Amino acid sequence: MIELSNSELLKINGGFKWKIGMALAAGISFIIGVIDGFIRPLPCK
Repeated sequence: MIELSNSELLKINGGFKWKIGMALAAGISFIIGVIDGFIRPLPCK
């Protein structure tokens, strides 16, 4: 196994782009739900 130096460790990129996309999709879905609730309120059954 090869040990990486500090400069090599700083060059590594993480894979968190999908988490940002999921958070953005959840936020948009929540906002659409809130707007839909004000525009078209449905009675509780």
